[in-house]
Amino acid sequence: MDRIKIAVIGLGYVGLPLARLFSTKYETVGFDKNQARVDALMAGHDATLEVPDDLLQSAIANGFKCTTDIEDIRDCNFYVVAVPTPVDGHNNPDLSPLYGASTTVGKVISKGDIVVYESTVYPGVTEDECIPVVEKISGLKCNKDFFAGYSPERINPGDKLHTVEKIKKVTSGSTPETGRTVNEVYASVITEGTHLAPSIKVAEAAKVIENSQRDINIAFVNELSKIFTRMGIDTQDVLEAASTKWNFLPFKPGLVGGHCIGVDPYYLAQCAQTYGYNPEIILAGRRMNDSMGEYVASQVVRLMLKKGIQVLGSDILILGFTFKENCPDVRNTKVIDIYRSLQEYNVNLTVYDPLANPDAVKQEYGIEITNRLPETLFDAAIMAVSHGEFSNIDLLPLLKQQHVLYDVKGTLDSKLVDGRL
Repeated sequence: MDRIKIAVIGLGYVGLPLARLFSTKYETVGFDKNQARVDALMAGHDATLEVPDDLLQSAIANGFKCTTDIEDIRDCNFYVVAVPTPVDGHNNPDLSPLYGASTTVGKVISKGDIVVYESTVYPGVTEDECIPVVEKISGLKCNKDFFAGYSPERINPGDKLHTVEKIKKVTSGSTPETGRTVNEVYASVITEGTHLAPSIKVAEAAKVIENSQRDINIAFVNELSKIFTRMGIDTQDVLEAASTKWNFLPFKPGLVGGHCIGVDPYYLAQCAQTYGYNPEIILAGRRMNDSMGEYVASQVVRLMLKKGIQVLGSDILILGFTFKENCPDVRNTKVIDIYRSLQEYNVNLTVYDPLANPDAVKQEYGIEITNRLPETLFDAAIMAVSHGEFSNIDLLPLLKQQHVLYDVKGTLDSKLVDGRL
């Protein structure tokens, strides 16, 4: 390919940082069906906070464009699909965003073009599910008229240290030559380097096991937390002592949500089941991590009862609602599990999160949250998400004299809290 013009389809937490990075080297167009999102980006602000306003505005000044008009990407020849891959209500993979993006690509792709998928999938989805859609819509044949690649996203939302260019990229292609081309394009902007996998399926499998491994490790320490709490031992103290050994893996207990770690194991499990294997460890880890919201709620109630605090009608503050710290993303947040579980006790709940969008939370979960620190006195408070902004808050003035303070993340002074994971 003599002249590369890139189109990135999907301008969320993954697509926008990548598109902005590509624009430093190539003519790049970002495509998203959400007009409000595109308008905000072209005005120079990224609501996800993944791309600083100065970098975004500089990119736009240098020719980077975001659009909802499919005609604006018709003359591109290197398409990158970066749309979400959620699970449905039964934890089965929902590939509809990928089908939609593949349909978009099929409408504009031309002979000789390359389409690269970044979305997390189980092995086989790119070649068996996505490419046939592109072929059907375009009337072209893969590896004859156009070519495909897969380079899994590794974005860590809210992480300002490990930004997209500083995370090593796995690349792959539908043919050896395509793999080399895809690798060269990514290597030209990724300062941390690339790894060319031997096939698309290998690259897909590498991505889906990265988060599954992390999920299982966190599930292990979550189970330890449940055990040690029953024994009257502080889990954080145990982990601190064990971490003095050089090969101990320093995972910490907590809520596991978001668009990757809380979802990818289900994609791997689905794939295993189609091949006649019923995964045990993977799904056991998911069950453990999915139980933690309800567990935290039960621990708070237990501690309130031990202190003689009436639970019925009590006022409880939840600090943080996003799926992780220092990030406004509320997708698949497990804080909602704490909220729903506490609701069953007929308590008055207040959720304070300075980063989460109250309208997005209302639309997604049907509950009210606030971006302003409440002035009410509470019977109990739960530090659910350790945003940096919370480190400057003195929680004691927010609590009644007789109260419970519970620390999910293990970031508060242990002398102040009544319980923690």
